[in-house]
Amino acid sequence: MASPGRPSADVELSANERKTLRSWARRHSSAQSLVMRSKIVLGADEGLTNTAIAAKVGCHPNTASKWRNRFVADRLDGLTDADRPGAARTITDDIVEAVVIDTLETAPDDATHWSTRELAKKHGLGHQRVAEIWRAFGLKPWEQDEFKVSPDPLLVDKIRDIVGLYLSPPVAAAVFCVDEKPQIQALNRTAPTLPMLPTTPARATHDYQRNGTIDLFAALNMATGEVITDLRQTHTSRDFVAFLNQINRNVADELDVHLILDNLSAHKTPLVKNWLLRHRRFHLHFTPTYSSWMNLVERWFSALTTKKLQRGAHDSVAELAADINTWVDNWNTNPTPYIWTKTADEILDKLGRYCTAITQPT
Repeated sequence: MASPGRPSADVELSANERKTLRSWARRHSSAQSLVMRSKIVLGADEGLTNTAIAAKVGCHPNTASKWRNRFVADRLDGLTDADRPGAARTITDDIVEAVVIDTLETAPDDATHWSTRELAKKHGLGHQRVAEIWRAFGLKPWEQDEFKVSPDPLLVDKIRDIVGLYLSPPVAAAVFCVDEKPQIQALNRTAPTLPMLPTTPARATHDYQRNGTIDLFAALNMATGEVITDLRQTHTSRDFVAFLNQINRNVADELDVHLILDNLSAHKTPLVKNWLLRHRRFHLHFTPTYSSWMNLVERWFSALTTKKLQRGAHDSVAELAADINTWVDNWNTNPTPYIWTKTADEILDKLGRYCTAITQPT
């Protein structure tokens, strides 16, 4: 039975219209205005008055009346917003296309890439218009990323091996991401750093004093995020074996130990191989050549650099070592494991697409 109230235009929906309106009303990506209008028409189809629909949907009765009548007149098309009046376009599609093509395929005679002003001058536009076109198409001519495709003949096997450790680690085993950060410099500025003030960032001199270097060995426990570290004056094969002994002491005897590490020559010497023969529970997994990005400990080194080393000041190696050890201790009180999400197939597919793109004839 219809609710009491002022008589309104009758609404009778076809099956397809009802299905479409229900989809619009439920879909998360629909604009809120379209959701409300869909619910108004669905309520009208149920026989509700504008007052009852307004109470149910949460709008004014006049709003319910407006969209009810709009639907009766124009059906589904009546529920969408009409184009708003505005200034006529001054830049044609042909001009936009020409700007994009020039950005992608040409360069000025005196530079390696276009600036907004140079390209605007060529096409008779304002430089802000060129900037808007670049933003719309995601073009950044001033930026250049780096890449290196690994020539490792075991590239596919190594990727599958390491990703397998990340996504499906072996039972009764500990997986560590291991690497060295060599030649960390104990630096101090030639003048005291001026502190940050309102509207003014901290200021440091561009030059600095070198007070020695130290090498950091680190093993990131993939499961817990805890890090085993060792600071040394060198990073030779003998130093690496000493660090392996430290890892061995920190892992329960009943667990196997899998280490993910790079292809540094110090990791493959006879001294290391002999050590591994005496410690059968250790298994080394090498990243592909030029693929240190696969080693999660690099992410931890990045955090150490940005949060502590980059703006630190140290008058001696001992002071630097103490600072690093304090930071590591703080990290290990509340460690955060890094989570690997990409599958080996996703990595290889992306690599394949990239190799295809860069080897296309120009």
